[in-house]
Amino acid sequence: MAGSIDANLLRQNAHSPSFFALNRADGGHGTELVDFCIPCNPYFPTPEMFGRLRDNLETILKYYPSDADTITAELCATLGLNPQTVAMGNGSTELITWIDHLLVRESLCTPIPTFGRWTDQPLETGKRVDMFPLPESRDFALDLDAFVGFLRERRSRVAVICNPNNPDGGYVPRRDVLRMLDALVDLDLVVVDESFIDFVDAEPHTSVADEAAIRPNVVVLKSLGKNFGLHGIRFGYLVANPALAGRIRKALPKWNLNSFAEIVVFLLKEHRAEYQASLSRLALDRRSMARQLASLPGLRVFASQGNFILIKLPDDKDGVRLRDYLLSEHGVFVRECGNKLGSTSRFLRLVVRPPQDVHRLLTGLGSFLYGTEKAHLINTVMPPEAGAYEQPPRLHATPVEDVYRTRAG
Repeated sequence: MAGSIDANLLRQNAHSPSFFALNRADGGHGTELVDFCIPCNPYFPTPEMFGRLRDNLETILKYYPSDADTITAELCATLGLNPQTVAMGNGSTELITWIDHLLVRESLCTPIPTFGRWTDQPLETGKRVDMFPLPESRDFALDLDAFVGFLRERRSRVAVICNPNNPDGGYVPRRDVLRMLDALVDLDLVVVDESFIDFVDAEPHTSVADEAAIRPNVVVLKSLGKNFGLHGIRFGYLVANPALAGRIRKALPKWNLNSFAEIVVFLLKEHRAEYQASLSRLALDRRSMARQLASLPGLRVFASQGNFILIKLPDDKDGVRLRDYLLSEHGVFVRECGNKLGSTSRFLRLVVRPPQDVHRLLTGLGSFLYGTEKAHLINTVMPPEAGAYEQPPRLHATPVEDVYRTRAG
């Protein structure tokens, strides 16, 4: 395994290389990479769903998909949404691009560190981005009152928050987000990026998408690729009042969604229970992984409600060196956060993965932090026996469609 992938590939651009690029760089050595970099859901889609995709592969590749309105209508029927309040995009990044082009005029205010497209996209189109630093001393928690005060001082016209935030996984309770929306009703736009909110189990009602559908200046963004562990399909959606959603929908290409996206959307209705079970199972893994990481001396672990965990290395350890070491010596791919605004290379975002993969990560971390002679201490942490998760507990968070039904009733 050692040395089979050239770590220089990780330095060629600001974003992490794709999994495809790493596999090509392997040069046929057969290294089995474990991906702790790309946020995913390892338990969904189910093997049955992948089987149906394989069975339909020729049809999926040969024929045009339905237009975006047809696919959106099916998604809305499954989630209990009004199609007039929804626009689907070729990944959430396409929607961020059109939000910037159509709805952001001069300035945008967002906390940092956060998802890079919320700073990079408006900067690329000549907008001013007012960056509100999240203090490490408060575990990167977002103080909404301080954020609103900063925004008023800077006179920003658009506010964006990610909830949970990326890369730290910090979650702002729904009641506080609604309080912020009330305080910012005079802005041109307020965006709540809920790309990871399905993984939250801190409270029963989490999303504010139901409020976005009836408020004058609010957009809620969702990423199906992140929720379902299907980044390669590139599909997401936003919820807003009919006028805002319609403006975005009108700008999007008519066939901006591919046939894979259509097939998966039409499969969702019959696999809702499996999806909820996958979220429960991942929440168990998140708690277990956080405990094991916190047991490593000198490592700081931040509480997360996402499907990833942010860690900080000791003062004398560098994240770039650790990233390269884990890739070349252990076949483990991690996200070093030195190129994120508001962060440094001592921070790494680690995706939540099953226990057997975490064991491999811990072994590599132990060797890097304490030396190979002490790595045996990490090896005492073994993955649970097979079948430990056969009966995952019920997820406590309420899906957004149930909130809609509550309001409708």
